[in-house]
Amino acid sequence: MRILIINTAERIGGAAIAASRLMDALKNNGIKTKMLVRHKQTEQLTVIPLKNSWRRIWQFAWERIVIWIANGFTRRNLFAVDIANTGTDITKLHEFVQADVIHLHWVNQGMLSLNDIEKILKSGKPVVWTMHDMWPFTGICHYAGSCKKYEETCHNCELLLRPHKKDLSYKTFKKKQRIFSNSKITFVACSHWLEEMAKSSALIGRQNITSIPNAINTNLFMPRNKRQSREKLNLPQDKKLLLFGSVKITDKRKGIDYLIEACKILTQSNPELSKELGVVILGSHPEQHSSLFPFPIYTMNYVKSEKDLVDIYNAVDIYVTPSLQDNLPNTIVEAMSCGIPCVGFETGGIPQMIDHLHNGYVAEYKSASDLANGIKWVLTDGNYQTLSEEAHRKAVNTYSESVVAHQYLQIYNKLTGKNA
Repeated sequence: MRILIINTAERIGGAAIAASRLMDALKNNGIKTKMLVRHKQTEQLTVIPLKNSWRRIWQFAWERIVIWIANGFTRRNLFAVDIANTGTDITKLHEFVQADVIHLHWVNQGMLSLNDIEKILKSGKPVVWTMHDMWPFTGICHYAGSCKKYEETCHNCELLLRPHKKDLSYKTFKKKQRIFSNSKITFVACSHWLEEMAKSSALIGRQNITSIPNAINTNLFMPRNKRQSREKLNLPQDKKLLLFGSVKITDKRKGIDYLIEACKILTQSNPELSKELGVVILGSHPEQHSSLFPFPIYTMNYVKSEKDLVDIYNAVDIYVTPSLQDNLPNTIVEAMSCGIPCVGFETGGIPQMIDHLHNGYVAEYKSASDLANGIKWVLTDGNYQTLSEEAHRKAVNTYSESVVAHQYLQIYNKLTGKNA
């Protein structure tokens, strides 16, 4: 059996990392798998990039221009939405023709247009679509927040400057509806949270929808010597270190403001503990927020090497994810696999990952005070060694390559009638 995974990028962004890890998981379990991308970041032979051309650059730019014009020539939410009006017809490519199953992931920003997706569906090949956000079942947004118009018909989109009854969200929703209603797609959500929302959507609610988590190499992401990891990264040995990470730290959805507030609360309510704390910030432009924390800050730019990432997780005591809306964050899987307890808000797929008071702490949504309580509980009140062991155990039992690959293989076999 041959699987073709399709994603816009190979390694940049959570969806790309998840798709790459799934490719590795499938290959390591005997499944012939290739990955087709616009942007290739490694020398991996099974990752096939689309040919570079000015046309590819124009495709990306044209979509943004259409959104920019429709949005009153403002950059507001320019990258929070996608309309998939440009892309590449991949159905004639050798890799596509060879494949038994086409496995879509995050295909926005000029990778595939809705017309291209329609051609894939009309090819007759079985299609699996792993959803890393809400875009496959909304009009144009990746995260709908509190909006539930996708349950009927998207319109009057609050992400547009001048929303109206037949705006971009409505037009894109209707085009998706026409394409999906005549096709059979197996949708896979990475979390139960996303699965339930997808099932309530007017676009894909009647399609086959299931949930499978993202895979991780638990032989790489595993507990290591904390002292040695800190020495390698030049981090202090005498601090209890919190880790916060995001590709784009300034993204309000990632909730860094709540972490800052939680740290200030800890300073006031637990002055002795706060003297021991430090915060490691991982991501682009971390210096923008470093002066806002009441604790020493240790900044690290975006890390490309997974081996370096393993050192970072093993160097800290706790991972804090104050995301306001998230699917199944790779960062939590990575931290837990390294035996690092996590603290996060009760939103999205986070409560599915963190078992409250068992391997971490699930805080009340948007409560900086409870986030502070969670940090304190993990570091002082809970049995830290037990929390660490349970976090690692859950990662191995739930997110390891063999576990996830087996679940996808069952889907592939059912769609193709083959036993790989």
